[in-house]
Amino acid sequence: MMCVCSKEMFKRIFPALGMVVCLFLVGCSVTPEEYNTLGIAYNDKGEYDKAIFEYNRAIKTNPLYAEAYYNRGRAYGSKRQYDMAIKDFNKVLEIWPLFAEALNNRGAAYGAKGQYDLALSDFNRALEINPKYVQAYVNRGLIYYDKDQHDQAVIDYTRALEINPQFAEAYCNRGAAYNAINEYDKALHDFNRAIAINPKYAEAYYNRGRAYAVKNQHDVAISDYAKTLEIDKDYAKAYYYRGRVYGVTGEYDKAIADFSKVIELNAGDGEAYCNRGVAYAGKRQFDKAWEDVNKAVDLGHQVPSEFLRALLAASGKKI
Repeated sequence: MMCVCSKEMFKRIFPALGMVVCLFLVGCSVTPEEYNTLGIAYNDKGEYDKAIFEYNRAIKTNPLYAEAYYNRGRAYGSKRQYDMAIKDFNKVLEIWPLFAEALNNRGAAYGAKGQYDLALSDFNRALEINPKYVQAYVNRGLIYYDKDQHDQAVIDYTRALEINPQFAEAYCNRGAAYNAINEYDKALHDFNRAIAINPKYAEAYYNRGRAYAVKNQHDVAISDYAKTLEIDKDYAKAYYYRGRVYGVTGEYDKAIADFSKVIELNAGDGEAYCNRGVAYAGKRQFDKAWEDVNKAVDLGHQVPSEFLRALLAASGKKI
């Protein structure tokens, strides 16, 4: 029986799914490619479980459909189910050993699990297949950064920018690497470039704020943290480091408010409790300071001994 339906009607009812939904509703046979397309539509909307369901159907229909395994692996990665993602990328590479994107994404999953040597192996292989694979350079740079090999990270980010001079992420990451090796003026240049390319880049403002704070340019650091939080109100690290700047400048109430926000976002952050305790001590609210210090200790945070000695001397209490 011929499948007849109105494309425009179904686009109005299901704008994200279009004709793929039409095929489901009228009972026509569906190809693996159509299941995969539907999965991509769900994935683009952040509905990863629904996307995975459709990729499963594509794979059931065609067990050698590499693209469906690849897309399902990416969906699992978005859900931080890295072992499942790696399993799918392994399957992709069994079917298509030269799939550089699968190597790159498997490397990212290994990196998220802290398996840096496996991650580096995958990024190296992806770049052997495609020497102009910008994202693989950036991802490999992230691994080098996490391994404290910051000079090597700078080299990879620079290579990415030679290929794509408008890649804001590469500027931001290279700036962070420059921050790590105390080359703050170079870092600021890179953060400025990233922001010029993408004015809504929260992490670039945050990292630029870190650089300004180290240079004791507190007002501009606070401004950058505020811009970060304007873009992403739940950016916990921006609250934390802004709180530290407020503490340095003696604005203890603002520091307490920022550390309290960090704790609201992550109740297990012992360092935030410790720093809020320091701010309370600055206001000579010693009971609250000790309460926060004890909470920090309970959470496994090592409170600086010099602060404990100062708090003991000022309050006359003991832990």
